[in-house]
Amino acid sequence: MATTILDSITEQYNSLTRSSRKLADYIFSNTTEVQYMSITSLAESSGVSEATITRFCRGLGLYGYNDFKLALAKSERLNELGDPPDSPQSVNSEDDFDTLCRKLHASNIISLNETLELLNKKALYDAISLMADADHVFCFGQGGGMVMAMEAWARFSTATNHFIHIGDSHMQAIATALSGPKDAILFFSYSGSTKDMEDVLKLARQKQTPIILVTHFPKSRAAEFADVILQCGYNESPLQSGSIAAKVGQLFLIECLFYGYCQKNPERCTAAKKATAQAIANKLL
Repeated sequence: MATTILDSITEQYNSLTRSSRKLADYIFSNTTEVQYMSITSLAESSGVSEATITRFCRGLGLYGYNDFKLALAKSERLNELGDPPDSPQSVNSEDDFDTLCRKLHASNIISLNETLELLNKKALYDAISLMADADHVFCFGQGGGMVMAMEAWARFSTATNHFIHIGDSHMQAIATALSGPKDAILFFSYSGSTKDMEDVLKLARQKQTPIILVTHFPKSRAAEFADVILQCGYNESPLQSGSIAAKVGQLFLIECLFYGYCQKNPERCTAAKKATAQAIANKLL
């Protein structure tokens, strides 16, 4: 009886189609790496179509590719805290507090360094220009992406009132339906592959609203809708969802966007920052 998703694939291997068997071979040889891949990246690397991957996952009794990645992560050898034991940044129950803090610090530094290496200066300039020219910039995301969207809105709110954050997916759809080419959407999605995200971005494309996407996967479903893609660093497994290290890279991108935006109109932004700082100062004891 199958106990892991790898066992299930092994049991069904001889009955798989040629393309599904090719995919299975790739998964067996690259089990750890596949956990961090988008469906598009896996299709390109394994030499099969995205439709084949979807059918393959459903043939295993799973809802789809993200469900498969989670099952694959659970089948891997993990330590008692759910981290892969082979990574030098993995925290385990035997670590003393100093070691734990140093490992987490190293993870955050890796995220910053990888995000800097992945930074596309032209894409960053294009994103800043879109935001500077927009009447409204809607900061959207779901789950952890919603948290990052709120962080972006909070940061830009110190310099302008053109940024709007909406957390609820229904209200995001409503705002998008009333948006247009003179607005912009700043969307945060580490995976770039969620249903609510696709609903909003499809609608934005119909309304010709420019989309700036912050994601780890430049070949994800969300990337197909985006006008500008900003890639954040750090490989986060399905069992590490919501990790701070993955957010650190996104926070760095928010700060780059913020200062680039302020450089577009330094006098106005400086005046706004002084005004908002004074407003907050009045609330301090």
